[in-house]
This record gives sequence, C-alpha cells and structure tokens, in this order.
Amino acid sequence: MILVTGGTGLVGAHLLYKLASDNKKVRAIYRNEQKISNTKNVFSCYNTNSDALFNTIEWVQADLLDVPALMDAFAGVTKVYHCAAFVSFEPDKYQLLRKTNIEGTANIVNLCISGNIEKLCYVSSIATLGSTLNNTEITEDTIWNPEDDNNVYAITKYGAEMEVWRGTQEGLVAVIVNPGVILGPGIWRYGTGNLFKKAKKGFKYYTSGTVGIVAVDDVVDIMITLMRSEIKNERFILVAETWAYKSFLHALATAVNAKPPKKQASKNLLNIAWRIDWLKHKLTGKRRLITKHLAKSLTTETHYSSAKIKTALNYKFKAVDKTIKVIGSLYLK
Repeated sequence: MILVTGGTGLVGAHLLYKLASDNKKVRAIYRNEQKISNTKNVFSCYNTNSDALFNTIEWVQADLLDVPALMDAFAGVTKVYHCAAFVSFEPDKYQLLRKTNIEGTANIVNLCISGNIEKLCYVSSIATLGSTLNNTEITEDTIWNPEDDNNVYAITKYGAEMEVWRGTQEGLVAVIVNPGVILGPGIWRYGTGNLFKKAKKGFKYYTSGTVGIVAVDDVVDIMITLMRSEIKNERFILVAETWAYKSFLHALATAVNAKPPKKQASKNLLNIAWRIDWLKHKLTGKRRLITKHLAKSLTTETHYSSAKIKTALNYKFKAVDKTIKVIGSLYLK
C-alpha cells in the first residue's frame, strides 16, 4: 500500500492519478472533504473514465497534527509520498506554517520510522535553498543561511527538511525533491492554476525578476522514479527552465487568449505596494496580497541547476512553453 499525504493539492492529485493509472494500491489523506473535488477535477483533465479510476483510491480523513488518525492511515503502508503542506508568505501565518510544515512532517517521519516504511519521498521547495553571489547557479549544495531575511514559508519548509534528515539518521530511507513553481491543470481557484484565471482577466504589470518553472508531470514522474530507484537520502532540484517574469506572464496571457501586460512594475512601486498592503491588512484584517519578501523575489534574478537529477535519472524535462499552452487550453475548456 502506498500512502499519499496532501492528496487534494496539485502535486498530490497528479501523483494519485499516475499511481492509480499504474494500478497501484493507493491510500490518500485529505483534511477537507470539499477539496476532494480538486482531485476529481485533475483526473478529468486526463481521462474520460476518470470516476472509475478515482474510485480505486482509498481516502482517509486525517490532519498532520492528529497522530491517532495518522496511525490508522499508516496501517499496511510500505511507501509514503509526503506532499501535504501549508503555503503562505504572510508573516502572521508563521505559527500555523510551523505546525503544519514542521510538526506535521515530524509526525510523518516518526510514523515512517516506527512503521518500518521502506521509503519516504518529501516534496519540499527551492525556497529552502541558499543564495549565491554574482547570479551563479544555485545547486543542492548551496548553503542555507539562517541569518538571511528568509520568508516564513521558506523557514518552515527548511525546518521540515531537517525533520526528514533527522529521520534518515534514525534509519529512514528518504528522498527530497525541491521543485520550482509547479504548473499543472485542474485546480483553478488557487495556487498556480489561479495564474491562468488571473491571466484571462488581464495582468496590468510585469516585473524584472525571474522564475524557475517545472511541469507537475515532471515532478510526479521524477518522484515515482526516485522511489523505485536505489537512490536514498538525497535531495534534487526540479526546475525545467528559468524565465523572466515578463516572458512568463506573456505566455500565460497568450495561452488563454488574453492581452499580455505592457507595463513594468518598478522596485519602488512594489515597495510602496507591499507597505500599502500591510497597512490595509492591519486596518481591515484582510489577507496579504503582496509581502516584502514577495516584492523582493519578483525583482530578483535567480537561476537554479537541475543537473543532478538529469544525471541521476538521465531525465529530460518537458518544455515550459508547451506546458503552458496545454494548461491554457484545458483552462479554456
């Protein structure tokens, strides 16, 4: 039995589709029953008989902080894909991020150890990687600096990785993947799927930075291959290509038959925007739309090397432009 946490998220849903298509015996954890529709929507993007395939999955309701419920979910499990996470860059969500991403991952790791799980695959992020000077490529060996002005999401995902590495010191066999911005169809209300919805409405501005992009199909294929391989206790950057935000937003707009943005948002404009957004949050309690860290990342050029995974698996990533076109067409349908 294979266990997948975060089965209603983008990576988890696509992973479930691939595993179910391969006739694997799969159990998936969900927290909110309403979000199971996300997984059904993902399945419907690929298969006309998606209901039958979806119904082969055994669903278990469990929170990452509910150890008794997790213990039930682990019964008879041999391999675990830990995809569940809380994603937010809002500083006031730090404690919730810590509980879900760090404590939740610690619970998964502990149950893997006590249950003699054969192998764990943890989905992390390029946010946990350190920075380099002179715009050189970031690799798996780039050192994380805790003294840097890191965002709250990165801090907690890094803490989660430390729990996985702690587990390997206690005998757990594990692999970690560090994807960039993951693009995939089926979930349009939030996450990267929402970018296509926003592109259809029209982006007003683009920024001067870069973004590391990867197709969800690549992420899932690599995860499955790593779990079947003899590779253990390693981490891998998963970035197919690095694009300028201007090119990225232009491609998104084109994919959904919308007009691309023509104005560049300067650093000064973004710095004003995040301060106004902070004030609005303080006065109204509304969620933050742009934070200081997000404003900085939107104007920063960062490049990542995926040479390690390409060599380890002899892997070739899908072209990002084709991925965007396919997702755009599915969104329009």
